[in-house]
This record gives sequence, C-alpha cells and structure tokens, in this order.
Amino acid sequence: MKRTIGNWVALLVFTAAAVYLSWLIIQPFVEVIIWAAVLAVVSYPVYVRWRQRKWGPSLSAMWTTIFVVLVIVVPLALVGMMLARQVPAAISGVQRAIPLLLDPETRLYQYMDRHVDLDRFRDPQWLAEKGRVIGAAAASRSVSLVGDLFGIVIKMFFVLFTLYYLLKDADRIVPALREALPLDPQQADAVFRNSREVISASLNGVMVISAIQGAIGGVTFWLLGLPSALLWGVVMFLLSMIPLAGAAIVWVPAAIYLAVSGHWVKAVLLVVAGGVIGVIDNLLRPGVVGERTRLHELIVFFSVLGGLQVFGVLGLVVGPVVVSVTMSLVEVFRQMGQPTIEPVRTPQAS
Repeated sequence: MKRTIGNWVALLVFTAAAVYLSWLIIQPFVEVIIWAAVLAVVSYPVYVRWRQRKWGPSLSAMWTTIFVVLVIVVPLALVGMMLARQVPAAISGVQRAIPLLLDPETRLYQYMDRHVDLDRFRDPQWLAEKGRVIGAAAASRSVSLVGDLFGIVIKMFFVLFTLYYLLKDADRIVPALREALPLDPQQADAVFRNSREVISASLNGVMVISAIQGAIGGVTFWLLGLPSALLWGVVMFLLSMIPLAGAAIVWVPAAIYLAVSGHWVKAVLLVVAGGVIGVIDNLLRPGVVGERTRLHELIVFFSVLGGLQVFGVLGLVVGPVVVSVTMSLVEVFRQMGQPTIEPVRTPQAS
C-alpha cells in the first residue's frame, strides 16, 4: 500500500514537472497560437467550402491560408506602412491646433476657462516640452517598429503555419478538446458554442461595424482636407470597437477645431458625418451582433480594456472570449450543484 502511494506521488511530481517544463517551452508561442486559433475560427467557413468541393484537408487548408493572407494580412501590412508615414504629420497638426483652440479671444476658451484652469496649456514652453516628449516617443516607437520588422514577419509566418495545421486537423483537434474538458458532452458543446459565437460576434460583427464607421470618418476627414485622414480613420475604427467609447472622441474635437478656425460649413458637415456614424452603430449592431455575446456592455467594456492590457491588440477578441468562457464554466458548475428532480412515474396497469 505504501509503495502504491509512493508511486502515485512520484507520478504526480514527475507529471507536474513535465507540465511546467512544457509550459516554459510553449509560453513564447502562446500569442502565435491564439492568433492562429482566432483566424481559424473566422476562416473555418471558407475551409468548409473548399472541402465541399471534394478537396482534401491539406489542399483546402492551404487555399484557406492563402485566402487569409490576401484578405487580411496584406491589407493590414499596407495600412500599417501608410500609418507609419502619417504619424509625424498628425503630431504636427495637433501641435498647431492647440494654440488655436486655446485662443483667449474665442468663446470656447472663455467658457472652458470658467470651469478649468487653462493657463498652463497656453504656456509655449510647456507645450514645446510636451511636443518634444510625444515626438521622441513616436520616433522611438517607429524605430522600434522597424527594428522589430523581422520579428513581426517571423511571427506572422508562425501564425500562418499554425493556422494551416489547425484547419487541416480540425476534425481531430475539436473532438480532442471536447474530450479533454471534464464536462458532459452537452456542457462541452455549450462552452464551445458560446466561445464560437463570441468570436464570431467580435470579428464578423463588431469589427465590420467599426470598419464601416472608421471608413466613413476617414473619408470625411479626407474630403474636408483634414491632415492624416487615414490615421484618424484607423483610430476611430479602434475606438468604435470599445463599448461606451466610440469615434466621437476623434471627430468631436476635430469639429470644434474647424468651428474655432472659422470653417463653419466643414464643421457642420463633420458633425453630420459623426451623426451618421452613430446611427450606423445603433442600427447595425443589434442586428449583426444581437445577443450572441450574452455579455453586458459594462462587462464587455472592461474585458476589452483588460484584454488590451494583457494581450495587446489581440485582447479586443480574446478578452470577451475569456470572460464568456469563464461565465459558461461558472454556469456549468452552478447547474451541477442543483439537485436533479426525477420524473414521477405513474404505475402502469398489469
């Protein structure tokens, strides 16, 4: 008996050590695996269409990966390169706009000065110092981005490589994950279904709506002659994905700047475009996203911000998914704790 207990303890220790070492090995690639998993969920319908054409798993996974490269990776790379060029111009534009917005002769300044002390913001030395700090940070970030370009390319290769095998072996991976969960088949299916719906709602729903809002905002900025239209369009796209935030954080100050600088017609047009952006959000979000996330807006808000803090840009999707899976597991435990009521059996006549 003692020998049996000793064997179990030794097995437990060696298993824990092996799991820990495996975690150390896999930890540098966790972000790669998560990115590949998200892309696999999004592109899986395309993979299924290739399979329906009687193509094998390998060929279908290859063409689906190529589709992801052409539709997602290449456009994002081009937008990223254009954004890197517009950042310095955007910083210069903000620096030029601040003195105009803080002109003591304007009604806006006089109204705000009654509630907030704006004298410090009118100090040229303070503004110059803050401008140098922001410029240095942007310059260092750009240099860092260029220096990490090789690493980004390698990471993207790993993501696509992992995506290929996740699609190719999906018929074996998904059942294996279901069996690995210590849950009943119905409970495991519920967890997977909730996760899939949250990912679908976050990407196919929220991102599409945010992309439409960002596109309208960016095109409006470009038509009105505002600088760095692409950059501000991308910023509005990102802000639109965060609940309770929205593109108004960008276009409202821009409309105020146009009004203060005397461009009233452009300011009105920008406000109209901002209203259209808000209407699109109110009209499309309930129909496209609906109740699929099953999360309160406040929970989504903190899960997105927390996800951004932990996972970076990937947190926009991973944050709500982690919270949704957690709530699904808690619901499973809650149901397991409830007593089951056996149905009353009526006696049958012999």
